[in-house]
Amino acid sequence: MAGMNQLKTLLLLALLSGLIVLAGYLLVGNEQGLYYGLGFAALSSFGSWYYSDRAALSAFKAKPTPREQAPELYERIEQLSDRAGVPNPALYIVPSESPNAFATGRDPNHAAIALTEGIIELLPADELDAVIAHELTHVRNRDTLTQAVAGTLAGSLTYLGRILTLGALYFPVARVGRRGNNPLAILFLLVIGPFSAGLLRMAISRTREYAADAGAAEITENPLALVRALETLEATGQKNPIHGNPAFAALFIVNPLSKEGLMKLFMTHPPTEDRIKRLKALAEGTDASADSSEKLSPA
Repeated sequence: MAGMNQLKTLLLLALLSGLIVLAGYLLVGNEQGLYYGLGFAALSSFGSWYYSDRAALSAFKAKPTPREQAPELYERIEQLSDRAGVPNPALYIVPSESPNAFATGRDPNHAAIALTEGIIELLPADELDAVIAHELTHVRNRDTLTQAVAGTLAGSLTYLGRILTLGALYFPVARVGRRGNNPLAILFLLVIGPFSAGLLRMAISRTREYAADAGAAEITENPLALVRALETLEATGQKNPIHGNPAFAALFIVNPLSKEGLMKLFMTHPPTEDRIKRLKALAEGTDASADSSEKLSPA
């Protein structure tokens, strides 16, 4: 199943890149446009690979937290990291009362986990462990890179379409190919391309979230702890959503943005009810009734 999820993700990323290449061709109207699109996709991917962690942490004002300020949290993260088989990530605290968490970083050796002040105060130990394990699974599966690249590619297509379509309307890019002012190309760049990219990005996010939930259940051996955490986060988070850049919403364990009005357009997570249903199915074959204090030493 894990191999199929990885294959599906790679195919979806390839489709996203293909949309950018197609956009370049439609705009320029000849093979040169393919090279422009390919180069733009490559630059976008490299930028997201190298700078995504700093951009995500900065977007939500996450602050690096030294060990002496949160020794208990560090101890729990180290225990869970050992179980997950990943290096200990850096710890960041987001100054927000909204309970949530995300992981970022270009690879497991450069990973960071960000916890909001709200989630640290709200969740009991076993549920917080489940949330941290979920984020560590993202690190282990390199989802932090995947989500960053997917988000950047989707955003790049939208940006490319808006900027270059204006050029096609007023200063035709390619007079030789005469596709620079093609109405169908403009329609693709302004509407069809960005919409398709958004759907692909959401599909990638859903695939990775389900896999991370299963990984958390494996690491903690307590799927029901994550069930309770998701229920709490879903109910509480929407009462006090985080206000930030929608481009990074997919990184969080639950949707951090308001679901009201136009913000519904930025939904990147699978329904929490479906995630809970899958976790409960896992719990049927797992001894989830064991005392969490026996699984991890208390923080």
